[in-house]
Amino acid sequence: MTKDICIIGLGYIGLPTAALLANQGFKVFGVDVTEDVVNTVNNGDIHIVEPELDAYVAKAVKEKNLVAGLEPKPADVFIIAVPTPFHDGHVPNIDYVEAATRAIAPVVKAGNMVILESTSPVGTTERVADVLAEEGVDTSSLFIAHCPERVLPGHIMRELTENDRIVGGITREAGEVVADFYRSFVTGDVLVTDARTAEMAKLTENSFRDVNIAFANELSILCDKFKIDVWELIRLANRHPRVNILQPGTGVGGHCIAVDPWFIVHEGGKDARLIRAAREINDYKTAWVVERILDTVKAFRDEHGRAPSVACMGLAFKPNIDDMRESPALSVFQSLVLEDVDALAVEPNLKRHKSIVLNDYHDVADTADIVVYLVSHNEFKGLKVRGKVLDFCGVTVAAAAVPAAK
Repeated sequence: MTKDICIIGLGYIGLPTAALLANQGFKVFGVDVTEDVVNTVNNGDIHIVEPELDAYVAKAVKEKNLVAGLEPKPADVFIIAVPTPFHDGHVPNIDYVEAATRAIAPVVKAGNMVILESTSPVGTTERVADVLAEEGVDTSSLFIAHCPERVLPGHIMRELTENDRIVGGITREAGEVVADFYRSFVTGDVLVTDARTAEMAKLTENSFRDVNIAFANELSILCDKFKIDVWELIRLANRHPRVNILQPGTGVGGHCIAVDPWFIVHEGGKDARLIRAAREINDYKTAWVVERILDTVKAFRDEHGRAPSVACMGLAFKPNIDDMRESPALSVFQSLVLEDVDALAVEPNLKRHKSIVLNDYHDVADTADIVVYLVSHNEFKGLKVRGKVLDFCGVTVAAAAVPAAK
């Protein structure tokens, strides 16, 4: 019976997974390269914002089912949950995956499962096997597979168990063995395929969403040009029984949707035309937002003879979380600062930031000359503001007019 689990990476996926498994009765050893993260977890605390996670971690540490450290230890199951960013030019970077694989090589033994959960370019799971072999590990005695996470920030603790999972094994036997492990704590269906299909499935899911968001974002740009209320347009179009246009925003962020499609584009080249176009549209939407704000700043300066203060409402990549990875809202704020705009940062989900001064949203609502809604956090809805409002994410739109994403 599987008892000991070693998880490499205690970030937005690794820590919730570690805490969940520890609360299921597994003995979990979490590994992170950041000493502050290790110390925080061992104190029963968390370093990221995610509903319910604090209680899971506190309970797991108190019951001694979760311990963190800087180096891997022997276990029955090794789960790699490290970042997979890209280099300049949108070239996939799997350096962290390779480093994590080399780190576990000295403690891996026959019969172990080695599971890559990091969202990765097609072929990365095979690379994990190759790296282990390079380190002298007999990979024929291991069960190596890819099982991409499919969770929504803000709902991770529930979705880790409820969502269906895809397990892609290097071999069919590896897929079945790893799938049985996930079935021990996942209530959704666990579906078995090969490693490459599992890798592509996760990239496909996020690319599908990226394409649909790009359609909404392009509509918002066109509606601004045609002097049409995009929210009214979408509300009416969505009355068609087979139409469900999503909500436009400041762009697309997060480590998944803003990154994963580039993995396909990099490998697919000229054959990934639609996916590339969607990425470019969503990236352009962020630049377009900056242009619209700068136009408003110039108009204010021309009218009042002074530079306005601009409240940037929200820095996270999506509503009601603190995650700023690949955040278009953060990019907008930073672009305004570079343009010498008096930009006031607001992010109610963060208590502090190491390099950005955060302002209280009530204070800037009373004082800012221009209030720019970049993220539709709950705190902003119904907020009374003094200055001119630019709403790029539907905060000021009546709930009935905002379509729900399906």
